[in-house]
Amino acid sequence: QVQLVESGGGLVQPGGSLRLSCVGSGFTFSSAAMSWYRQAPGKERELVADITSGIGGSTNYAGSVKGRFTISRDNAKNTVYLQMNSLKPEDTAVYYCSATSHWGIMYWGQGTQVTVSS
Repeated sequence: QVQLVESGGGLVQPGGSLRLSCVGSGFTFSSAAMSWYRQAPGKERELVADITSGIGGSTNYAGSVKGRFTISRDNAKNTVYLQMNSLKPEDTAVYYCSATSHWGIMYWGQGTQVTVSS
């Protein structure tokens, strides 16, 4: 029943922008902390950004994306976003949406591919 469905990935040139979306269902979205992770080929999965529950929430970013990426959420739409600007080739990865429920259980989406290349 719990589902996280990412969308918005694709091919973009360096310096471009993409907006990822993740729609959650089957759990209390408004009470869940939401995160974006990414995994590049041959690399370990890393935390990109997270946002706590509540209106607006508190955000945290990996140093490599700070100032370029913005995580936000719309609880009315059960959706978390990752706005990615000034994209670099090193941002190329599969991006995963995750949710940590009120009970501490972590859920994962299937991922969406982001490729930054000229």
